[in-house]
Amino acid sequence: MATPNLSYWEHQSFFGPADVAIVGAGLVGLTAALYLKQLRPDWRVVVLERGPLPSGASTKNAGFACFGSISELIEQEKHGDLQAMVAARWAGLARLRELVSDAALDYQPVGGYELFRHAEAGLAAECSNKIDYFNELLAPVVGQARTFREASAEAGHFGFGGVGTLLKNEHEGSLDAGRMMRALLARTWAADVPVLTNCAVAAIETAASGHRLQLANGAAVGAGQVLLATNAFATELLPELAVAPGRGQVLVTEPLPEVSLRGTFHYDHGYAYFRQLPDHRILLGGGRNLDFKAEATTAPGLTAPVQQYLEDLLHEVIVPGRQPRIDYRWSGVMGFGPALAPIIDWVRPGVLAAVRCNGMGVALGAGTGWQAAAKLAAG
Repeated sequence: MATPNLSYWEHQSFFGPADVAIVGAGLVGLTAALYLKQLRPDWRVVVLERGPLPSGASTKNAGFACFGSISELIEQEKHGDLQAMVAARWAGLARLRELVSDAALDYQPVGGYELFRHAEAGLAAECSNKIDYFNELLAPVVGQARTFREASAEAGHFGFGGVGTLLKNEHEGSLDAGRMMRALLARTWAADVPVLTNCAVAAIETAASGHRLQLANGAAVGAGQVLLATNAFATELLPELAVAPGRGQVLVTEPLPEVSLRGTFHYDHGYAYFRQLPDHRILLGGGRNLDFKAEATTAPGLTAPVQQYLEDLLHEVIVPGRQPRIDYRWSGVMGFGPALAPIIDWVRPGVLAAVRCNGMGVALGAGTGWQAAAKLAAG
């Protein structure tokens, strides 16, 4: 491996030994760095990011500040303590809003809707019948008696095609994922934590003084402790972790100023989602349930079946009869596993993993970062 051309100053100020090296500059990694500096202000902390920007989902998500539609919650309740999991998501969103500020996030408390087409009347009825149950379950979490309500009368206002039932979550919101990450990056640098991009970690090696992180560019960083915060990419360095990738594909239309969609919107058990952006474009993503195996990858990319599914949903349901130009397409990668809760645990001596947000990274990220920081600070 080639030796990088690093100066004395670069070694001292950027690649010098750290008390903690954080692998991954996404939402979890940066919030962990900020909380760790609050807990241990004298510690030297460095963040290492494989790409020019966070490569997973933090800058590629849809900007939903959500904790689950009713159809999602019905399924998730089969796999663990749902009230505790929603509480973690709710608390994580509160931490994020406190840490960054609503203004910096462009947080909008617009509420969220779940759509059911006429052919899905059975699922719609099942979910409608659960409104009172989930309102009672979540009241201690959100501090309000009502979270969900019937909202089918609003379907005509949005101009949807073929939608028979709408259910609304009063406590969802939206935010700007790009502004969120810019604010976190600015705060991290201001906290005297260097964020080094294009620094992929090739290996984590045990050394006499702690750990040596060998970088793909030939440099190396020594650290007393390591936090792995790479979510879906975690098994590249720690293959024993129970984390599987799930790629999410997204498209964004041309501006549609005559369309008004105030809210966030979920469809197809939460596997499809859309919202209108401030410049009147429609953002639409999802579809990995069409072929879970094909989308269980960390590789960026778009597939014809998923893109066609999203465009059909756009043309038939969201803006029926219209075919707006698609100006942006991309994919991001989320981390999933057999349990609802993230992994926040020591996986090797001195190596902590904070990964597997199960598609709820915006909601869980700041809370996961806080818990990781607390564990690192306690040693």
